[in-house]
Amino acid sequence: MNLATQPPAASSLTARIATLTWPILVGQLATITNGVIDTMMTARYSAMDLAALGLGASVYISIFVGLSGVLQALSPTIGQLFGARKLDAIGFEVRQGTWLALFLSLIGTVALCFPAPLLSIASPTAELNDKVVQYLQILAIALPATLSFRVYASLNMATSRPRMVMAIQISALLLKIPLNALFIFGGLGLPAFGTPGCAIATAVTAWLALFVAWLILRQGQHYQQFHIFGKGLGWPSWPAQSALLKLGLPMGLSYLIEVTAFAFMALFIARLGSIAVAGHQITANLGTVLYMLPLAIANATGTLVAQEIGAGRMQSARLTGTAGIRLGVVLSVLMGIIVWISREEIIAAYTPDAAVAAAAMPLFFFIAFYQFFDSIQIGTAFVLRAYKVALVPTVMYALALWGVGLGGGYLLGFNVMTGTPLSLQGAAGFWLGNSISLALVAAALAWYLRRVQRILESEARV
Repeated sequence: MNLATQPPAASSLTARIATLTWPILVGQLATITNGVIDTMMTARYSAMDLAALGLGASVYISIFVGLSGVLQALSPTIGQLFGARKLDAIGFEVRQGTWLALFLSLIGTVALCFPAPLLSIASPTAELNDKVVQYLQILAIALPATLSFRVYASLNMATSRPRMVMAIQISALLLKIPLNALFIFGGLGLPAFGTPGCAIATAVTAWLALFVAWLILRQGQHYQQFHIFGKGLGWPSWPAQSALLKLGLPMGLSYLIEVTAFAFMALFIARLGSIAVAGHQITANLGTVLYMLPLAIANATGTLVAQEIGAGRMQSARLTGTAGIRLGVVLSVLMGIIVWISREEIIAAYTPDAAVAAAAMPLFFFIAFYQFFDSIQIGTAFVLRAYKVALVPTVMYALALWGVGLGGGYLLGFNVMTGTPLSLQGAAGFWLGNSISLALVAAALAWYLRRVQRILESEARV
């Protein structure tokens, strides 16, 4: 075999993935730390506001992640074009992605301004409902900026340049900390807003981040080769929008399924009282932070796999995907062990409330346990998306996370069929159902990925 055609060594692939992963991880951690800061600061304002944040964040994340998931179709599309060196076509896709972000913003803004159908599931008190509605309506102002920023982030990701995105995300976090303190607790002549103050700070930082991204796109030398602004924004192209939606809608739905599996857990657990939902909020928040590591690795892996596919190197694409999934599993398992050992210290950092801490403590077992399965499913899903395969994985997500996870969690949590051990009733039942569903979807996605790779590699050899 000619050395030039030999597949890259596993160590070389792992190094490439790690090099691309770290700025993605830092940027994602900066973004998710916004939620951690919201939770910690609101917990010190009042238990009522922490419960409002838990409900409001669940609704917002469901809407935002579902819509931004549709925009994730840009990453494999641009990644394959970049691998094939079709640079002019990248600018066209960025413009079409911008139009798509605007259309999606209209849908999301309406949902955030009128959240009553979702909130009715939790049956909140009038005071809690008012705080949540204010929080969501303010976030409606931020949504167009956050979705439009995803277009810029997707372009940078697909072309292996995530460091500037990371820098913007870190800067936004550093600005949000003092803004949060100002708007939550009051100061400089402003009243204390509590939970809605988090949303005000988010809206300010989101629009500033988008403005900086726009300046970089206009002035940055790297972006000139894509001719993004040469012909203006233009008009939406139905064939281009259709292609993005064909891939993006199942991707967005899979994100929505995954997030709503957690969001509806919060809405159902809210029926058990403010202490139960506050304990769940702390656990879910930490779980989201931990999720950033396998997510960053999956992002990096998917980017490199898409570039290899665009360049026609199908065997290298498969090996890259395998290396990325393996790296994610190893690091996630280590992370789960660390969390279990230090669970008491972690909970104490979140809240001084003994009752809330007691509610969160038993749930930490599930966070430590499901890291193995979570890393497999997210890594495999991103590799499949790099191949532009999203519909069948979405069906798998729906059956596992909604059917087994949320449905099974409901049966256990509320002891519907009676006979459920007391230790698995309440929030613990929902977390057990979710853990089992992640194991099922991880196994199904891994099987399907291997099937897709065999078919495509066979076709490439013909």
